[in-house]
Amino acid sequence: MIEYEKKVNEDLLLWRSKVLKPSNLFNQWSKKAQVKINAMIPEKAHQIITESMKSMVKATLVGSNMTTKKRPMTEMKLFEQDELVKEKLTSYRKTAVIEGAGTGAGGILLGLVDFPLLLSIKMKFLFEAAAIYGFDTEEYEERLFILHVFQLAFSSDNHRKETFYIIENWEEEKRRLMDMDWRVFQQEYRDYIDLIKLFQLIPGFGAIVGAYANHNLMDTLGETAINAYRMRILTNHIG
Repeated sequence: MIEYEKKVNEDLLLWRSKVLKPSNLFNQWSKKAQVKINAMIPEKAHQIITESMKSMVKATLVGSNMTTKKRPMTEMKLFEQDELVKEKLTSYRKTAVIEGAGTGAGGILLGLVDFPLLLSIKMKFLFEAAAIYGFDTEEYEERLFILHVFQLAFSSDNHRKETFYIIENWEEEKRRLMDMDWRVFQQEYRDYIDLIKLFQLIPGFGAIVGAYANHNLMDTLGETAINAYRMRILTNHIG
């Protein structure tokens, strides 16, 4: 087990470097374009979008918690936890791919349905991962941690660095956190996925894009969740 934890620590160093590395030029250009578009949207519209996203996420959190194994799996070793989470990721990724292909094939109307469906799949996976790693999702701070893991996976460079710092220093940072900044949360998430999801609205071609996009988005979320919980567990062990 000690040897496995050494390997995990090496993996975490590589992951940390990857997370903090600046995005490629295309992603930087995409973010700048989204910022300009957001600046053109009226403030009232921003407020409506923010409240809608907040309500959607909170409803998803409640639903995910109700259908997640209540008892945290604290008796498992880290290796066993990692393997089980990877199994769950494979299952949820398959669901997301099928959902993305199905909604993408339907053009604009079904493409719009993809947003809440994929959000629900992602949140459900995060609740499963939290329970497997031994954390009680009934606790408010654990739901807040889940939201930060989600945000770390789908954010631009600057905000990703801020979120990584919070997760890396969770025991200290959680004391000052009362709630998410929902305006930032929804803008970062939409900006991250909007460009590729736009192509998903094209009938026929959208099925391929939807399946591919959802596969990659779940992979990103899975990698982020696994390493965030690994880091938290090993940091607590050291402490």
